Amino acid sequence: MDTIITVDNVYKSFGKGDLEVKVLDGANLRIDKGEFVSLMGPSGSGKSTLLYLIGGLDRNFTGNIVLCGNDIGKIKEDQLSDLRLNRIGFIFQFYNLIQNLSVEDNILLPLKVSGRYDKSTLAKLDEILDITELSDKRKVMPAKLSGGQQQRVAIARAVIGEPDVILADEPTGNLDKESGEHIMDLFKRINAERGMTILQVTHSEKNSQYGSRIVRLDNGKLIG
Repeated sequence: MDTIITVDNVYKSFGKGDLEVKVLDGANLRIDKGEFVSLMGPSGSGKSTLLYLIGGLDRNFTGNIVLCGNDIGKIKEDQLSDLRLNRIGFIFQFYNLIQNLSVEDNILLPLKVSGRYDKSTLAKLDEILDITELSDKRKVMPAKLSGGQQQRVAIARAVIGEPDVILADEPTGNLDKESGEHIMDLFKRINAERGMTILQVTHSEKNSQYGSRIVRLDNGKLIG
């Protein structure tokens, strides 16, 4: 299979001198296209930090990270912006929805920003709304939605552009048990039906089992 994410001998620290804290200490990881990988580790171990490095949200590291054939540490800012907009879907613990936009306008926003809104978009929107069970909420504002529904909007927004990779940071962290299970079922369906590569950071052993592989971050190194 084709490797879509490569983390090669990556080091990352915060602070300097006596206050320096080493988070990643020669981390290595390979993820193939179509995998659903769960990244686990103790609180503060650097799981989210690694996710942000892979997604190019932080480029202050040493080593090499390649995502979709792009060297994250070396590509220009405009290339990185294009990569994030068109080939990566980000899902965070906090939903990051635009509060004055309806459900459908939140979902469509990335396509409009990237100039990929075309005749096929509305059909894609209808499909995504159906998959996420939000068809009856398309005109509703985020403040009128439950936490689980808001997270489903965030997932729909990430998926509608058909990215190569979904990067999810504790996507059920703010949800109750039932809503969390619904979100994880949705991830599994998206991975199976659409073949999207998913890397999720989670502290939940149960949620980690939804993935096809579990990788653990321990003392700055990746195991699994």
